This record gives sequence, C-alpha cells and structure tokens, in this order.
Amino acid sequence: MKETFELGTISCPSGTLVIIDGGYLGLWSGDRSPADIDPASLGIEDAELAADVAGAIDFVVTGPDASEAVRTFDRQPGSRFHDVPASKGAEFEAAFDGHCRSAGLDARLEALPVREAHADRARRTAEKGGGSFSMFGVPVVAVGGVPSSRHLPVLATRVDYGDGVGARWSEIVIRVGEGQVASSDSLGDIGVDWARVLFGDVDALNTWQHDEPVDGLADVAFWGAAADEAAATFAAPELGEPGEDGVRGWTALPVSEAIDRARALLRWKDETGRRMVVDFRPHSHHWQIMREVRASPVEAGSVDLGDARVLCAMTSWGDGFFPVIVDLDSSGDLLAVRVCFSPTP
Repeated sequence: MKETFELGTISCPSGTLVIIDGGYLGLWSGDRSPADIDPASLGIEDAELAADVAGAIDFVVTGPDASEAVRTFDRQPGSRFHDVPASKGAEFEAAFDGHCRSAGLDARLEALPVREAHADRARRTAEKGGGSFSMFGVPVVAVGGVPSSRHLPVLATRVDYGDGVGARWSEIVIRVGEGQVASSDSLGDIGVDWARVLFGDVDALNTWQHDEPVDGLADVAFWGAAADEAAATFAAPELGEPGEDGVRGWTALPVSEAIDRARALLRWKDETGRRMVVDFRPHSHHWQIMREVRASPVEAGSVDLGDARVLCAMTSWGDGFFPVIVDLDSSGDLLAVRVCFSPTP
C-alpha cells in the first residue's frame, strides 16, 4: 500500500537547487574557499592532519578525453576532483596519469590556484545539466532550471515494506511542472550521514547559520535513564517542545547561561557515572528547522532564508547513498526532482 503526503514547499529564487544532508551544512563554504572551514568541524583535532586538510587541492581535468578520464577514474562524482589532501596531491596526480596512459586517454590534471567554493561547485554543476559533486568527500547534488518565482510542493510517498521494515518513504518528490514524463535522468547520489535530506536554494544557503544562534539564545535538553534524577537536582522542568515528551531542560536562555547549565549537567553526569544525553541547542537555522522536524508527524520542517524557503526531511531509512532523478517532458523541461530511497515492491 502506498500513501502520499505533502511535506511542505520550497522556493528557489536563484533557479539552482542544492540537495544535501542537512547535518553537513555546517561545512558549507558558500562563496568562500573551503580552506576557510575549520577542520575541527570535520572532527579533526590532530594538528598535522588539520593542516593537510586545510591545504587540500582542487584539480580540473583538461584534454580531449577529459570527460571519459574523469568517468573511468571513478574517484569522485562530477567533472573535477575536489579536496585532495595536500600530502596526497602528488600521489593522486601520478595515479591519474597512470590511469590515462593505461586507458589510452589524452587528459591531464591541473591544480586550481584557489579551491572552488561550494556554491560555485553547485552553480557550475547545475549549468552543465545538473549532477553530483563532492564536498569534503560527501556527494551533494545540484539541479538547475528550477522555477524561481513560485513555491514548489514537496511530496513524499510512503510504502509499507512489511515485517522487519515497516512503513518508510520510497521517494521524496519536488513537483516542478505538469505534463507527461518523456524521460528520466540520473544526477548521481547524495551522501547522508545524519539521516536527513535538505532542499535549498544555492544563494540562500550562503546565509545559513548552522551553529551560531540567530537571536543570541539557546536551549539545553537532556533525557535518558538519569533524567528524572537530574531534573530534581537541577530543578529542570519538562522542555515543553512538541514531539519531545519526557525531555527535560530549559528554553530560550542567553547563550552564556545555556553553556553554563549544559556544562553543569555534563559534570554531574561524569562525576556520578549516570546515563543521560545532554544536548546544547543554539537557536541557529539548523535548530529552527529540526525543531519543526521533531514536531512534525511526517518528520519535515522548513525555514525561510530571505526570499527562499528551504525544507529538511528525515529519510526514514537512516544513512546511505540515495540517487536523485529528474523527470523531463518531451521538450526537455523539468517536471520533477526525485530522491529515491528504496524501490517500490
């Protein structure tokens, strides 16, 4: 049995849509060089490794057989190679040259003087018909030709896959136009590690604040086996957020006060050996959209960034690599963009 639900709407004033794991937007460089992103955001604490990543290299491929060489080398999606660690640059070039020689291909690598910004990667990919590109090793998809002057509905189809799996999304679809589908093209995969997918305008994402609060406030939430004891110790009420029954904590605190309370909870947890999760939640765009996701019966939420509306939805399948398909009419005009999670049985 299949059911279709409307998750919300998006708007895309630039005409270029980015499809990405919403949990990774803290790594989005916008129009800046990715070298400006703190390697600590990638979970890298070792100083030598951080320098290697910060000094990474982007390569463009030239020569008559450039497209075939990129395709058959099969190291990254897209027409360029991004974020190759500095210490691996020479090794990467040698491997590519060896591949081209063995395959009889006339192509070569050229290092870009400045690494390509993530927004520029998306725009360039969209201008070439759309597709997938790499952002710190995570596949991201860009789609061009999206209507820029109206809101577009986002629909999801739920299928009951039976015992052991249950009801989950089979696909999430952005309806762009009406008409008969004449062809469908694959744009590649998106990589998901945070169990969610976000649809956003490429220019709007440049204003996204992933961790920084937009209002100077933050929440502190905690739950788990020791939550009742902690609530009594720290006089913490129910959090009161929709979709979070049993979660305790405080909302809309000044950031400095929220940090102090979160640290106090963590100290108590560590000193007593209690089992409990403590979550510090600055009022960022990511917090805003995930607040709606947690409260939504279809696990979806949206936030407006200027004239654009972005939407985030949980995959219902967790993490993985999920293909993105575009449906076109007989004139090649875009009718729909689909993220596919599992084939319909």
